[in-house]
Amino acid sequence: MTQSTFRMLVGAATLALLTPTSVTAQATPKTPWGDPDLQGTYTNKTITPLERPESLGDKEFLTNEEVASQEQARLDRNEELLLAPPRRTSAGGNVGGYNNFWLDGGTRPTGRTSLISDPPTGRMPPRTSSGMSRKSAHDDVFPVEGPFDSWEDLELNDRCLVWSAGPPMLPSAYNNNFIIMQTPGLVSIYIEMIHDFRMIPIDGRDHIPSSIPQWHGNSRGHWEGDTLVVTTRNIRKTEANAAAVGGDQVILRVANGSDEDTITVTERFTRVDADTVHYEFTIEDPTHWTDAWTGEFPFVALPEDELLYEYACHEGNYSMTNILGGERELEKAGRTNQQ
Repeated sequence: MTQSTFRMLVGAATLALLTPTSVTAQATPKTPWGDPDLQGTYTNKTITPLERPESLGDKEFLTNEEVASQEQARLDRNEELLLAPPRRTSAGGNVGGYNNFWLDGGTRPTGRTSLISDPPTGRMPPRTSSGMSRKSAHDDVFPVEGPFDSWEDLELNDRCLVWSAGPPMLPSAYNNNFIIMQTPGLVSIYIEMIHDFRMIPIDGRDHIPSSIPQWHGNSRGHWEGDTLVVTTRNIRKTEANAAAVGGDQVILRVANGSDEDTITVTERFTRVDADTVHYEFTIEDPTHWTDAWTGEFPFVALPEDELLYEYACHEGNYSMTNILGGERELEKAGRTNQQ
């Protein structure tokens, strides 16, 4: 496969460059009942990290040349890994996870050096002392290496319960696709990862009582001009020593460790053009972070020939039985996977 052919295969899935002036007022299409029309099939994949690398200091935006260079480097890497000869792994060794063929995090940066746009550092604000304690307690209880005495020793995404449905709807390693649908009084978002729908009433109804927490929280939306503003509360939180969503740098669902409803996530969806919805989120939890923080990136329309497929996570979750089965074999041998 030539490099030009490879680019044709992956180029349709790359993100459009997000510049500081890209979110501008344009004629927004309307639904038959008069709401701004956000409907479409989108991807939010990008190689831009959530937090700005410390080595970049206060550099907020990439130049056009840097964007092109980063994208070319990712394209070259993908082609090199695609054409690399297979490598054999041995029983008892590190068999690794998915190889690059199965990953789909995109090839293009957004134009920012981080998804976080505020604070100006491009990084999450400091955690409170109690927030730091809860994160340390969680990390101690859930090391990557195990041991795994039961399914409850694995994170929520390992158990196919929660992944990147949000809020906030952050990019993941793969399955970064969404369908936004609208009816009068309701916006629905289908998330390709795992199995989730987000149902967002926009008819003025109140949030459900805070005594009823949900994994993805309770969302209510309203229009501010052509922007859909969604406020989410009632996000279910687990104790610090309970499972969270593995790989989630925010670890929002153990951000409190109590039943108090202290987390608020505010999202803003604005159609920029026929192919782009600008997405912005703000997270507030004074029990976990010393300040609120905000991120932004584009949702870009997928080509018409790219479809979303069922992610049968539970049905295909052989890793759960294999991990627990391997742990039982280690126990029979009188050792652990840390020896």
